[in-house]
Amino acid sequence: MISSMTGFGAAEGSVGNARASVEIRTVNHRFFSPNLKLPGAFARWEGEIRELLRQRIARGHLTLTARIDRPVASGSVIDEGRLAQYAAVLKELQKKHSLGGEVDLATVLRLPDVVTAPSEEMDAAAGEALAAIVVKAADNLMAMRRAEGALLAAFLLERVAAVESRLARIETRAPIRLKEQHERVKRTVSELIGGAGGDPQRISQEIAILADKLDVAEELDRFRSHLAAFRETAQSKTADPVGKRLGFILQEMVREANTIGSKANDAQIQEDVIAMKEELERIREQVENLE
Repeated sequence: MISSMTGFGAAEGSVGNARASVEIRTVNHRFFSPNLKLPGAFARWEGEIRELLRQRIARGHLTLTARIDRPVASGSVIDEGRLAQYAAVLKELQKKHSLGGEVDLATVLRLPDVVTAPSEEMDAAAGEALAAIVVKAADNLMAMRRAEGALLAAFLLERVAAVESRLARIETRAPIRLKEQHERVKRTVSELIGGAGGDPQRISQEIAILADKLDVAEELDRFRSHLAAFRETAQSKTADPVGKRLGFILQEMVREANTIGSKANDAQIQEDVIAMKEELERIREQVENLE
């Protein structure tokens, strides 16, 4: 199913004796571009997490932020000697500079290295628990990307229908315009040669060459084919990303539109070509957001 490259997913769970939370955000990018922000306790699993995400997300700039919340009573140790030193120094400074107030315990406990945290080392089981949380957050992210992708697909199909409407007008007008041009050239040639005569076969050849230069039938056929391929891809239920393929098809449609416009030599067709190109630009803006 078509997916957007913009999304958000979050999950949390237990990792060892701690609580961990993971948030993943993605925005559009030509390639898979991960940025992982992990606490020190999780740093050893950065490679595994990166690969896990790569397997699920094909394109997009991804930012993963993980946090760890340890219980207060998890083995923290108070360095009483350092606490006493800090308290003595603070009281001396208070006396020396005639400072008011009291030196309380809470103030001293917040000073560096008074409270020693337990080791952040975690075992392999903690790594597996973290991976499970990341997978859940990634699944939530993908669900949001698919939901937005469905909305984008509906928008793209509406724009494709608008392009087809303009293309149908051109298909109706093109043979009429070609016949008009053919007659105009014949009249012009007749006026130029006047009564001097001329080679009728040569004149017919020149008219045929000019008519071929103005004929857009092949471009219209190819445009129809590209539109069909675009619609089929946008409605595809494949698990593979389709954003790049849609982008390539769109490039071909723009190329055909430019060729039709350059060969048109007709105000009505030019108007429809401009309208088509406006719609194609709207499509391009949204295709860039697809995975």
